[in-house]
Amino acid sequence: MAEYVRDVMTPGVVAVRPDASLVEAAQLMRTQHIGDVVIADGQDVVGVLTDRDITVRAVAEGVDPLAVSVGTVCTPDPLMVAPDDPVSAAVTLMREHAVRRLPVVENGLPVGMVTLGDLAEAEDPGSALADISRAEPDARHGT
Repeated sequence: MAEYVRDVMTPGVVAVRPDASLVEAAQLMRTQHIGDVVIADGQDVVGVLTDRDITVRAVAEGVDPLAVSVGTVCTPDPLMVAPDDPVSAAVTLMREHAVRRLPVVENGLPVGMVTLGDLAEAEDPGSALADISRAEPDARHGT
C-alpha cells in the first residue's frame, strides 16, 4: 500500500461557499462528475456536501433545493487529513467514523480528496471497487 495520503488522493477539489444553493452544488457535481464538494468559507474548510446529503437531508425532506444553502445540509467540521499523513491514518479515520471520503488540507487550503475508491485502487487495483472507481461516468444513468 502507498505510504502517504498524497500518493493515493485525488488532487484538486471543487469548493462552494456555505451560502451556495443545493442546485448550484448539484450542478457542479454533475459537470465535474463527482459526488462531493467541499464547503469553504474563505480559505477555511467548514463542511463537505455529498450527493447523498442532498438526497437524504434535503430532497427526501421536501425542501426547496433552490432556497436551501449547502451550509445547512452539509456535514459540518469534517474530518481532514494532510498530504503528508500516513495512508493508515486516513484508513483509521474512515473506519472509526464510518466516512467514505476525507478532504486533504495543506496549510489550511483544500488540495484534494481521499476516498474509499482511492484506497481500493492503491491497495488492490484488481478489486471491484477499484474497477468502479476508475470507470468513466455512464451518461445513460446520469452519473
